[in-house]
Amino acid sequence: MQPVRAGKQTPLRPVPDSIARPIWADGTSVERWDESNVKSADVIKKMRHAGREAADTLASLGTVIAPGVTTEEVDAFCHSESIRRDAYPSPLMYPGGSNPFPKSLCTSVNEVICHGIPDDRPLQDGDILNCDVTLYIDGVHGDTNATFYVGQVDPVSQRLVEVTRECTARGIAAAVPGAQINAIGRAIQDHAEDNGYGVIRDFVGHGIGEQFHTDLQVCHYFHPQLTDIIEVGMTFTVEPMISVGSWKAKMWSDGWTATTSDRSRTAQFEHTILITEDGPEILTTPSDPAGHPYWDLAGLGV
Repeated sequence: MQPVRAGKQTPLRPVPDSIARPIWADGTSVERWDESNVKSADVIKKMRHAGREAADTLASLGTVIAPGVTTEEVDAFCHSESIRRDAYPSPLMYPGGSNPFPKSLCTSVNEVICHGIPDDRPLQDGDILNCDVTLYIDGVHGDTNATFYVGQVDPVSQRLVEVTRECTARGIAAAVPGAQINAIGRAIQDHAEDNGYGVIRDFVGHGIGEQFHTDLQVCHYFHPQLTDIIEVGMTFTVEPMISVGSWKAKMWSDGWTATTSDRSRTAQFEHTILITEDGPEILTTPSDPAGHPYWDLAGLGV
């Protein structure tokens, strides 16, 4: 299969004025402040709602993903779903790269690790496609992603996706109160490498809440210096990127799209989680998880 190439993009899609938006939506830089890693009960309530809406939006994308459909069309559907839910699609106009991110959804195909920009490239039978959805609702963000099969996918890619799903589950299960945050990366790295896969190191999970990205970092490999203690009330993402080949990344000139250096395929799953006294609670479970295998983590350690 040919390497993924950048295609043509359509103009920015408007968001109704009635929808509350983050500060970067008008083209300004991201405002940063010292947001507590431990959230209040009010923020947690809002995050449960935002997480569920993001998860349901992501699940709905599976109804349109098929060979011949462009990632631009998937993005248009995601944008429409976001607006229908009175939510702002958080990636839209997010500062970074060569320019602010121009779409409502990140679409990463095959060797693209993350932050792929939707364009007019038709999806091909046998592709794997990661869709990363974040919604801003009532002053907080809900962030989640999943890797979808496009048509008939080869066994090697199927195994990659399955192991990545397992890595995500193991990482989440390791996020227990009192543990160091690097326990998450150890659990992910051990399982990935036991199966012969690499863990991408250039991108990490992150704290999330009223800000899209807080200063809290969650590596998906064991990092001995990440010794923050996991506390009840923390909210952050676990989103390992696992590769069949090299774990090293190469950036496109757009400053957003990252691919594996050897163009080997990569997969990713992501959940926003809340730490409770009983362990991690997944905030980005869709309304009907049993009906969607991408989020079925039963028997995988969560």
